[in-house]
Parts: sequence; structure tokens; C-alpha cells
Amino acid sequence: MRPRAFTYHAPSSIAEVIDILEQHGAEARVLAGGQSLVPVMKLRLASPKHIVDITRVPALDLIRGDDGALLVGALATHEAIENSALVQAHCPVLAEAASHIADPIVRNRGTIGGNLCHADPAADFPLAAIALGAELIAAGRASSRAIPIDRFFAGFLTTALKPDEILTALRIPKPPPHSGGAHLKLSRRSNGLAIVGAAVMLAMDDDGNCTDVRVALAGMGPMPIRAAAAERALRGNRITQAVIVDAAALAPRQTDPPSDVHGSAEYRRTIAPVIVGRALKLAAERAGALL
Repeated sequence: MRPRAFTYHAPSSIAEVIDILEQHGAEARVLAGGQSLVPVMKLRLASPKHIVDITRVPALDLIRGDDGALLVGALATHEAIENSALVQAHCPVLAEAASHIADPIVRNRGTIGGNLCHADPAADFPLAAIALGAELIAAGRASSRAIPIDRFFAGFLTTALKPDEILTALRIPKPPPHSGGAHLKLSRRSNGLAIVGAAVMLAMDDDGNCTDVRVALAGMGPMPIRAAAAERALRGNRITQAVIVDAAALAPRQTDPPSDVHGSAEYRRTIAPVIVGRALKLAAERAGALL
């Protein structure tokens, strides 16, 4: 099936992008790598009348340090993130998540901004961004604002971006010493969308006690979510295999997984503790825990 007819725009500045979005409102959609938007347009699940291609806007593909944090532009491709030495050194879980997305063709074209703004509850980058406690930088007419990742996803395929805003970058704080992260998922095919996915970031003190932890889940509700009960079970406790098992068992609490052709809600609730447990164990080992 082919997309319905649309008007194509190719602005060369953020100001031009905002002008077009303000002019056309809900009839306009932003195009980055096109790996999320184009397929839904072909299926006519979305039929915007105006496509705003932002790939000519300069500096949106940057990856650089920023006052102790990592700044990743919205147009940075999955491939660039996966293979960036800076990302691998600063937050390797983001590079790991990038390597788990689709195939090389998609990774060469797809962008982190497009992946986040599509807000698919089974996608990979949202999990890594949640686990890392990222801030998302949105640009509008008058100014830019930072949106905490925990407030970015508003529902199924919905974000907190205003109609006249675009995502320009992610700012990821530098993890503390003795930190480790992991991204894992169960999918029907290699690097497919997650039936259940998990991303974890945890930090320990010198005695092996968990000082902070963030656990994100995919495929367990209408949007990517945090496993708050699992986090509470870990925070302040010494990281052991038994503690990990107990915490992982709490991961499905307060989730609302769907039943679909990939698996039932009950299947997802059964699998989630397994995926979370494996991710926690791997993250703890990377942080230096002796399990």
C-alpha cells in the first residue's frame, strides 16, 4: 500500500520547522530517519498532509560531552550511537540498546529522536533513556525546555511534546562510579520489537549496596514504564542473587500488558521477571558486584 498524497517541506533551521508546524498544526508530521513514520504511512495508519523533513537542520546529529553529561542530538542514527566511542565510554547501555534495534539498514537510517517521539511501547531507546534518567531537550518558538524522561511519554504513541515543538537532543547524566547497565529483550525474531524488554541502570557503594537503580519495561503497558516496586526492593540493599530474584519478581506489579498475536498478558507477566532478573544480574556484574 502507498501513502496518501502529502506536501513535502525541507526546512534548514529550527525556526523554519516551528513556522511550518505552527501553520499546519495536527496535519503536519516531522520526518527524521523515517523508519517509524514511513511504515505507518504506507499502512495508512497515519496520513499527514504535510511532511517536515528536519534532516537539513544543522547540528542535530551531534554526540558530544556537555559539562559532565552526554549530549546526543535527535538526528543521531542508531549506527552512530552504537559505534560511538564516547557513548560506549559514558553510557554503554545506550550503545547496547542501539545494537538491538532491527537490522543494519534500519540502524543506518533510523534516529534516536524519531524512535523516542514515535513512543512505541515495545521500542528499545525509550527503555535506555528511562534507565539512564535522560532529559529531553525540546525547542519551540520562544525557547527550549528540558523534559525529564519520566514525564515524556504520555500514553500509547503519545509524548509530552507540544504541537509546535521538536525534540532536538537528549542530555544524559554521567553515571557514578561502580555503575552498570544492561538492555535485554525477548522478541519473535532477532532484534525485533520486544514482546517484553528491560533496561537497567544501577549504582553501588564500596560495600556492594545498591545506592540507586532504575528499571524500565517494554511491552508491559501502553507506554514504556518503570518497575518501581523492583527498584524499591533493590535500593539500599546489598546486591546478591537472592535480592535480584526477589526484586525481579516484583517487576510486573502495576503493569497493564496487552494480549496480542505475540503473546498474552499472562505470558508477559510470567516472562517479565525472567528478563528483568537477567538484566539486573548483568548490570550488577558490570558494576562490579560479586554474585
